[in-house]
Amino acid sequence: MERVAAAGPAGIILREKDLPEREYAALAREVLDICGRHGVPCILHSFPEAAKLTGCFTLHLPLHLLLELSEGERSSFHVLGASCHSVEDAVLAEQLGCTYITAGHVFTTSCKPGLEPRGLDFLRSVCAAVSIPVYAIGGISPENIAAVRAAGAAGGCVMSGFMECPDPAALLERFRSAK
Repeated sequence: MERVAAAGPAGIILREKDLPEREYAALAREVLDICGRHGVPCILHSFPEAAKLTGCFTLHLPLHLLLELSEGERSSFHVLGASCHSVEDAVLAEQLGCTYITAGHVFTTSCKPGLEPRGLDFLRSVCAAVSIPVYAIGGISPENIAAVRAAGAAGGCVMSGFMECPDPAALLERFRSAK
């Protein structure tokens, strides 16, 4: 996480949904500290109470968890995102107060083995349906980020690419210079 934050991405979403909430909160404190040292925004994932306990007012949720929050709970977060898998999901997330969404999975990814990617037409449709930033997720690479942006997305989310590469800064530079 230190190497990824030092590379200077636009933000980091800390997604460890399989951890118990108490362990997640402890990890979140560490990652928030790392991100803070590097000036990188950190968005917590899946655990609204852990976010509040750590004083973090940035949160990303699967849509089904977003639906469980009251309007007051949702509005307590300065940055609120949701994972969306259809145009209808995206419209609902925006109506529920999300400040951005992720849309996917756009391309083939090892995170979703056997599931057909939704593709760039899906991404275009989602981007056209909402007025908040949309970030593509699923199989995003320096080779396809230009097409993602051309489809209307504000950018893309990368998981294994950063966690597995020996030089996150070099990978991030490849994304930044992609045409």
